Amino acid sequence: MQSVPVALRSRAVVATAFGGPEVLRTIEVDAGEPGPGNVIVEVRAAAVNPIDWKMYAEGPGNDPGRLPLRLGYEIAGVVGAVGPSVRWLAPGDEIIAWRVSGGYADRLEVSEQVTCRRPTSLSWAAASGLLLTGATAVHTLSATGAHDGDVVLVHGGSGAVGRMVVQLAVLRGARVIATSSPETQDDLRDLGAIPVTYGEGLLDRVREIARDTGPVTVAVDTVGSDEALDVSVETVADRSRIATIAGFRRAGELGIRALGGGPGADPGTAVREAARAQLAELAADGTLDVRVARTYPLEDAADAHRDSRAGHARGKLVLIP
Repeated sequence: MQSVPVALRSRAVVATAFGGPEVLRTIEVDAGEPGPGNVIVEVRAAAVNPIDWKMYAEGPGNDPGRLPLRLGYEIAGVVGAVGPSVRWLAPGDEIIAWRVSGGYADRLEVSEQVTCRRPTSLSWAAASGLLLTGATAVHTLSATGAHDGDVVLVHGGSGAVGRMVVQLAVLRGARVIATSSPETQDDLRDLGAIPVTYGEGLLDRVREIARDTGPVTVAVDTVGSDEALDVSVETVADRSRIATIAGFRRAGELGIRALGGGPGADPGTAVREAARAQLAELAADGTLDVRVARTYPLEDAADAHRDSRAGHARGKLVLIP
């Protein structure tokens, strides 16, 4: 008698409604066989990003037909099976992947095109958090034309994206001033930045630092606060060299660049996708550091989202299936 293949099952986190983290559930789904050009990845780590919880936040235009909504855009794991026409990967290869759909899972089908080799210098958790934040940072610096000789002001320098902007700007030869809380300033110094405490009086403190560094020529806002935007436009003469990935509401009125997935923003798809290989190479030789703030079991995705929404994580939050 011919045996009947048993469908592979996977645990996956879904949003069952629109709202807060309380709507998240872990369910079983079919993993299936990989289609043409695709591979099945045994997920070792899935990074948490703010876009994940924004996907199911309550708001106008929410379509109940999208529910249940699978979450997660970046993962690290081991190739378990390959589909037809896969050219570069084989079972057992260790990879990172972004942009994927439904990465909060223990098994996932992804396109070979969105993968690259895992830098062995990074843990599974750190590897899962490299690409989205790194590609975002590359986009901000490319859009503002940051280069050797610039003085770059980074708002939110101790956050996951901010740390990437700091490191990549330093690699470009720029002087970097980075805002943060006092507790994280030693880390920023180690990365090559001049730290400055955010809060009341920030503009005066930045101007004082600029007496030594020279005028601030580029500003990258990863926070979206009025303080960050106001200080940026007060210190950078050319507003086309100010970019925000969070302050979408005021970007248009201020005449600065809005980047990412917000309303009216430049998604920078080509720039971000082209950054994969460069980021993996820089991480592989230790040039780029990915800081993991906390890890959680897959079933605790709601707790990870509560912590992400609260902010001040000082690094990546990662789910471990």
